Amino acid sequence: MQLRAGAGGIFMSILPSVLLLVVADGLRRGRRFAWYAAMIIQGALAILAGSYIAAALTPTGPNNSPNEGLGAIDVAAFHHPVSLILPLLLPILLLVLLLATRGLFHVSAPPKTYRHLTQAVLATAAILSAIYVTVGLALAPGFTPVPSLPELLADLPDRFLPLGFTLDLPPAFFPHSGAAVVLYEGVGTTFWIITAVMILGSFLRPAHNIHGADSDRARNILRATEGSSLSWMTQWNGNSYWFSSSGNSFIAYRVLSGIALTLGPPVGPPAELRATIEEFTHHAADRGWTPCFYSVPQNTKEVTVDLGWGSVQVAQETILDLPGLSFKGKKFQDIRTALNKAANEGIHTQWVSYAKAPLAIADQIHAISEEWVADKRMPEMGFTLGGLEELNDPEVRCLLAIDDQHTVHALTSWLPVYRDGAVIGWTLDFMRRRTTGFRASIEFLIASAALSFKADGYEFLSLSGAPLARIELHSTEEAAITPNQQRAGLDRLLERLSTLLEPVYGFTSLLLFKSKFRPRYEPLFMTYPDAAALPSIANAIGRAYLPNVSFLQSLSLAGKIIRHPTRTSSKRTDIQPSAGSHTAHPTPCLQEVQQ
Repeated sequence: MQLRAGAGGIFMSILPSVLLLVVADGLRRGRRFAWYAAMIIQGALAILAGSYIAAALTPTGPNNSPNEGLGAIDVAAFHHPVSLILPLLLPILLLVLLLATRGLFHVSAPPKTYRHLTQAVLATAAILSAIYVTVGLALAPGFTPVPSLPELLADLPDRFLPLGFTLDLPPAFFPHSGAAVVLYEGVGTTFWIITAVMILGSFLRPAHNIHGADSDRARNILRATEGSSLSWMTQWNGNSYWFSSSGNSFIAYRVLSGIALTLGPPVGPPAELRATIEEFTHHAADRGWTPCFYSVPQNTKEVTVDLGWGSVQVAQETILDLPGLSFKGKKFQDIRTALNKAANEGIHTQWVSYAKAPLAIADQIHAISEEWVADKRMPEMGFTLGGLEELNDPEVRCLLAIDDQHTVHALTSWLPVYRDGAVIGWTLDFMRRRTTGFRASIEFLIASAALSFKADGYEFLSLSGAPLARIELHSTEEAAITPNQQRAGLDRLLERLSTLLEPVYGFTSLLLFKSKFRPRYEPLFMTYPDAAALPSIANAIGRAYLPNVSFLQSLSLAGKIIRHPTRTSSKRTDIQPSAGSHTAHPTPCLQEVQQ
């Protein structure tokens, strides 16, 4: 057996412990599959320990060597009976504990998760088996004695399970060349490492939620109660739904890297806000998730801070209060110029529903969006940033800048904001401009939408928020992006990340563009219960915004960041009270940035 005591043999000898460590992560998350796996492993260990004890206590026959097979254990070496039965007691006690706590492990994976896992494991085993037999024949002189094809096939089980080690059965042949040793020991080790990684991955997948497809129920609550200006985004694909015990509130979330990442605050009666947050926190903890509330307003932040959570500002929402809105005065010169130029060039607005738009209009909208994607060479961001799929909703309104030849120059989409069954405002989501279209079309569309919504009696219009960007007001007429020396380290890290991503996605440029409408600014926060989870939270947010980014696109993103020198955030960028020209506040970012 000393010939088997290489790295592979050692790994295979501790394989049950390795598998138990993997399963322990699933048990921590309340996974039902992990409970069954732990029962099987502990049961196998109990049977094996019992076999050893039975063999050790069985007298050897006259024709048997005392050091052969399971009888190799010398009872005299154990000075106390407990030391002999301890290897059996431990798995039995753990089996009893698992049975007693079975009710705690009720979290199931999404449908077909373990069917696909089984198929992947079997495929891995088949591929590695074929490699072992094929390469083994080619390397046969590197073994002693030289194995034949039947002997290699007969040896396959020992490569995947430590049967030879545990049963003390001598192998039929041994490797002596370097390549043969790597093959001999590497097949089983590779298989179990791959299997362990796949099992861990299944534990990280979102749990199967019985409310996962219940968007109709969530939409009814959204219409009847109250949420935030981002609440309509909870209706988008990719979200799961959790409903409070009262049935009056819900939270939209997605589970990534063990983080239950919410999209906005809870939706429901304000009086239930604290109870809803506490209940959802317990729900997440029971499943081994860390909750994280993302893009939530001040009132939600205050509740979580009272619960001992940490928080950081991640965006800044720009809001136009409609009742007193008027684009008069020098500070709105750019806006009036855009409105006047559009009229002079024969460009007007047209409200449409993308879901019901004429084919000629829908094709142009699709072409404008595809033009943006092709120019960007980066995937569209998701999560709180909508695309064409999110446009295809009868309750989402689209405003087009269109000329007399029915050419669409640009478009914006607007999400409804409900309170107590009525729409009280609208949130800007999708913005696209044709490259050859009217240059000031986005200013024209936003201003036209604001005036239209004001005439219809709505309360406010939200221009939404730009991730990782913020504006700090220094007076009623001046805003500037400035560093705050008192910010926590996490704030400074987010500011640095915003600076790095600016050449690619232009979040700060977008926020500067929105400032020309002189909006009211409201901070949006991320709140979290444990700072130790911040690396996982950062990974979850990145995967939420860029779920389909490829390796080549990741390299492209890194290349763009490296090629563009970062601008030091210590330099103050002022937004003058009087609206500047288009050269002072360029808008190409609207062609480059979704939102």
